[in-house]
Amino acid sequence: MRTHDLASRKRRRFRVVTTDSKHAHPVALNVLGRDFAATAPNQKWLADLTHVPTDEGWLYLALVLDLFGRKIVGWAMSDTMPQELTAAALWVALGGAIRSPA
Repeated sequence: MRTHDLASRKRRRFRVVTTDSKHAHPVALNVLGRDFAATAPNQKWLADLTHVPTDEGWLYLALVLDLFGRKIVGWAMSDTMPQELTAAALWVALGGAIRSPA
């Protein structure tokens, strides 16, 4: 290969990027300080967003969890991942009716 001035091309490893950390928006304060113990309901909520593989494609699921009883208090699902998905889960947790994100 050196004789013919040949070299292999190394393929760059594919990396999934899900978070845009290079933005000008303010970052929320860490008010929990890694203290995940709650002494009463509705003191501390945790939110998460995940995706579930299905036969029809990916299903995106946003959850709001009460840390006291480890119970889900709000959720929302969508076949796409709109920004409104987490807001819809929070809306359900606050007592609103389930509605699909726009």
